Amino acid sequence: MTATRKIDIQSFFGRSVSIAPLVNFRIIFGLLMLFGVSRFVLKGWVSDLYIEPEFHFSYYGFEWVEALPGNWMYLPFLIMFLSCIGIILGAFYRLSTILFFGCFTYVELIDKSYYLNHYYFVSLIAFLLIFLPANRDFSLDVRRNPEMFQSEVPAWNVWIIRFQMGVVYFFAGLAKLESDWLLEAQPLKIWLQAYRDLPVIGALFASSWLAFFFSWFGCIYDLTIPFFLSARRTRKIAYLFVLIFHIVTWLLFPIGVFPWVMICCTSIFFSVDFHEKIRGGLKRIFRWNERSSVQSVKRGGKLIMLPVGIYIFIQLALPFRYLAYPGELFWHEQGFRFSWRVMLMHKEGHATFYVRDRETGRELEIDNERFLTEVQEDQMATQPDFILEYAQLLKETYRDTVLQFGIQSFHIVDPEIHASVHVSLNGRPSKLFVKKETRLDDKKDNFAPIQWIEAF
Repeated sequence: MTATRKIDIQSFFGRSVSIAPLVNFRIIFGLLMLFGVSRFVLKGWVSDLYIEPEFHFSYYGFEWVEALPGNWMYLPFLIMFLSCIGIILGAFYRLSTILFFGCFTYVELIDKSYYLNHYYFVSLIAFLLIFLPANRDFSLDVRRNPEMFQSEVPAWNVWIIRFQMGVVYFFAGLAKLESDWLLEAQPLKIWLQAYRDLPVIGALFASSWLAFFFSWFGCIYDLTIPFFLSARRTRKIAYLFVLIFHIVTWLLFPIGVFPWVMICCTSIFFSVDFHEKIRGGLKRIFRWNERSSVQSVKRGGKLIMLPVGIYIFIQLALPFRYLAYPGELFWHEQGFRFSWRVMLMHKEGHATFYVRDRETGRELEIDNERFLTEVQEDQMATQPDFILEYAQLLKETYRDTVLQFGIQSFHIVDPEIHASVHVSLNGRPSKLFVKKETRLDDKKDNFAPIQWIEAF
């Protein structure tokens, strides 16, 4: 049995398929990213999120990633814009994908306040495209160098993208197998109340049954859709559900272009015949004539099995790292990011910070708006790693400074940072998250289980 499986795996990596799905995906992804980058700049988010804030919350291990000074922050977006054009046209494709992946991931690493699952997804897809020969047909690279042309690629080139799409859906569904989502319809029950005042259909959104219907349907949809898309007999009806599901979520919830990214990228599951028709149609529109009959396929053989296997293992294992931490995941959020937990949590918090003089015991209440934007403060008030990083900022800010208390002032050399934090999770009453007695500036953010927050 082991020998048979080994042969099957080698056969899978060795066999070839049409390059058409890869070419179409390259163009679709490039167009989506071109729209996304343009939208980000035109809406003023570069300035609002990266230029104006004086402080950014960093990812653990990436504290060295900083925003470029002033308007230089527009540079990575300009590079991404040009790279998207290169990806669409297949021009200097390898350089274009590397630059896009590097700049996009760099921007996302600047501040974890803006973490979204679909940003993580884009980085992963961009990373994969670096190594996939999606420019070996219908590209300016082939026009410039006809010997690059391939009509076929190794099957894993297409399946690795399907795998990544399947991971997003399946793990999003797996994460929904929990009591708040299935038994309480939370947080959908909270979010749908925003539409209760709509004429005619407002009462529908105010009802509990709709929230439960969306919750159960969303769970079943995410768990099954990759398999229905993979089967030829169910693919068409499955894609109809993809359209309905993502258009509804786009209409109801402020999640940006993510639904359209999933709608378009899911086309990678379509048959080779479908993709060849699309590619053929595009070639006719642009009067594209092949200049080469070279159709070699670089299979990679055993050499490619190891890195692909490592990538697959990481994607399957990373969402389960939360199991290493005791307690309620949505409360402490250790292992929450990068695990495809989409729209599962509604948290509201209020954090009051204090700078305390160790010698006299006097303390000063901090106005968080002096240091953080509204988005940053909202994120900070519910997440332990944010709280610790903010505490370090306050310690450095008030170290060796003069504090004013009414008409009195005194010099503080080594301040202590404390906070009283209360958090509400998925509609529950607000509970104590961090008690004021806890000293925060001497705590370190690491991968160890958090001991200093209150139990859920």
